[in-house]
Amino acid sequence: MNPGGEDPLGAVSPDGGAGELVLEVADLTVGFPTDDGLVQAVRGVSYRLRRGEVLGIVGESGSGKSVTSLAVMGLLPKNARVTGSVRFRDQELIGARDEALTKIRGRHVSMIFQDPMTSLNPVYSVGFQIAEAVRAHHDVSKEAALDRAVELLEIVRIPNPRERLPNYPHELSGGMRQRVVIAIAIANDPDVIIADEPTTALDVTVQAQIMVALDSAKEETGAAMVLITHDLGVIAGQADRVMVMYAGKLVESGTAEDVFYTPRMPYTLGLLGSLPRLDRTAERLTPIPGAPPSLVNMPPGCPFTPRCPLAQPVCDETEPPLEPTTGPGHTAACHFSDRLVDTRPDELYAWSVTDTTALAEFVAETEEPSS
Repeated sequence: MNPGGEDPLGAVSPDGGAGELVLEVADLTVGFPTDDGLVQAVRGVSYRLRRGEVLGIVGESGSGKSVTSLAVMGLLPKNARVTGSVRFRDQELIGARDEALTKIRGRHVSMIFQDPMTSLNPVYSVGFQIAEAVRAHHDVSKEAALDRAVELLEIVRIPNPRERLPNYPHELSGGMRQRVVIAIAIANDPDVIIADEPTTALDVTVQAQIMVALDSAKEETGAAMVLITHDLGVIAGQADRVMVMYAGKLVESGTAEDVFYTPRMPYTLGLLGSLPRLDRTAERLTPIPGAPPSLVNMPPGCPFTPRCPLAQPVCDETEPPLEPTTGPGHTAACHFSDRLVDTRPDELYAWSVTDTTALAEFVAETEEPSS
């Protein structure tokens, strides 16, 4: 353990100290065999999570964010090829029997899925479903479980909670359904909460209410949280640490301040350039050109190369490892991360990838003078 509460995988407790390690993922790899070849959905992901910490995972659709968390929960289909290690405290979850995983899921590690209508059973009342989650792990009476359901609905700020118990999911709004899902997730005071796109398809005001409900849930349980989203604004306001994923792999990791203010990977800069900002209303957004690569039989080299303004021949030959940058606990996977110091997204992506003259001038300006 390094001074200041850091460890080799970058986990830092919120108070800067060595909080209790509750989840450790090491070299997690997930593949799905298809007729065209093996889909490499997750490639060597590692992280550690401490009690009370919020870890944000961001990236485009298909980057492997959700598959990583489904692998942690043991919810992948049977044809998935999973290697590596996922340890909850001292218990290995990869390869564990269903009986062992059932004792972990819901009780110690819970998950909030994207769509509450597919998470909730339409033929049972919300009160019954919350009480069922309580009774699945505790030997309590039906009445006690329903009382607990009322408490949970109060925590997630649903008005008139006892009157909501007999309601069915279709009788509630999308935001209220998502809060019911959060209530179920925290019903047994879990140690880890995985929130997979909890604000997807909700309007801005309801998104804010859901994040308030998540904050209340986290304070009630003291749990660590993995927050998966494509919304960088949500991550900025919630996460202690941020992991950026691209093509199934971590490409940058660090504190929220590191990733937002001193990004060292071109893909991260591209994501930030695509984010609307109130202090730059007159400027156009800076999109990332191209599209994510196919994850089937991936070629060697950096998968971001076809979209990267800094790409050089070495990028086609060798995939860069995740290596430390100048900041403690801040890592990036880029051969030229040192050239991105104090670089804005509009500077990096201002030209077409084929505009070689402007790109050569930028590279020349950012290279250090030879000794």
